[in-house]
Amino acid sequence: MNRIRAGLGAAAIAAITVLGAAALPNGAAVAGDTGLRSVARPTGVKIGTAVNMDALAADAPYQEAVGREFNTVTPENVMKWEVVEPTQGNYNWTQADQLVDFARAHGQAVRGHVLVWHSQLPSWINETAFTPAQLRDLLRQHIFAEMGHFRGRIWAWDVVNEAFNEDGTLRDTIWLRALGPGYIADAFRWAHQADPSAILFLNDYNVEGINAKSTAEYNLVRDLRRQGVPIQAFGIQGHLGIQYGLPGDVLQNLRRFDALGVKTAFTEVDVRMILPDDNIKTQAQAEGFGLMLRACLLVRHCISYTVWGFTDKYSWVPGVFSGQGAATPMDENLQPKPAYETLKQTFQLAG
Repeated sequence: MNRIRAGLGAAAIAAITVLGAAALPNGAAVAGDTGLRSVARPTGVKIGTAVNMDALAADAPYQEAVGREFNTVTPENVMKWEVVEPTQGNYNWTQADQLVDFARAHGQAVRGHVLVWHSQLPSWINETAFTPAQLRDLLRQHIFAEMGHFRGRIWAWDVVNEAFNEDGTLRDTIWLRALGPGYIADAFRWAHQADPSAILFLNDYNVEGINAKSTAEYNLVRDLRRQGVPIQAFGIQGHLGIQYGLPGDVLQNLRRFDALGVKTAFTEVDVRMILPDDNIKTQAQAEGFGLMLRACLLVRHCISYTVWGFTDKYSWVPGVFSGQGAATPMDENLQPKPAYETLKQTFQLAG
């Protein structure tokens, strides 16, 4: 594995840490290169995308690009609790199974998303219908049911998602209220029992750099591992907006998790902007994508880099952030932007 961290000297490592997107060399083309997955492979870091299953079924160019560009896939929605168990005891695995089958056919690993979250729960999960003890049993049953269904076919799982507030306190959720803070440790124990082969992630947003939230997550991971809880990885979502500036301490943040011996990954990367876009904004966007990938390549235990959708055609951003968008590495016609070229060149430099 010829990662930057292993294959370059100290001067080269220092140089790539500070290089901007425009300064990266083109690098030699990889023979038979048909996508990002080809140039990522020699680095040991997997390159992935979230997948819109409706688009995968109906849009042939989109489907071809998913298979060509990426060696991991993450379901945008079809493994979330509201989809897989819309009514209690009645499971719907149809689209989730289709994604797993697609991944197998294309030599891709699957990141399962997500087991424990306060959002996108089925309507029948609520605190008035169940006692805390019953909710605990339901959460355990859900983890065992979903992980059991896919046992041995999911490479990694986001076990607990978005459990913290910005100030580093635990988010007030149905799970915290009903089960107390121990629900996080319990979820990881249950997940490991359900599928011992899967890599288990704590996942969150706004934790790219060092701040109150990422420090609280660091402390939790450290403390749980000391207690023997099988929390194996920390997922940094990577949703950035160029209008807020780019974090300057991403590498330092990853290094402290690396020192704990846990794996890390960027799990939901996109870099949005206030529309309309222009050349300056797209170059700044490219640097946002690049700085996170360079940080991943410069630490020992970062294992994957996943974009949350690769084309603006299906991006979630405009529907959530009014007046913002153009957040992915390809435009609505699946044409590469500077961000795509930055990802490609960075992998080539590291390979």
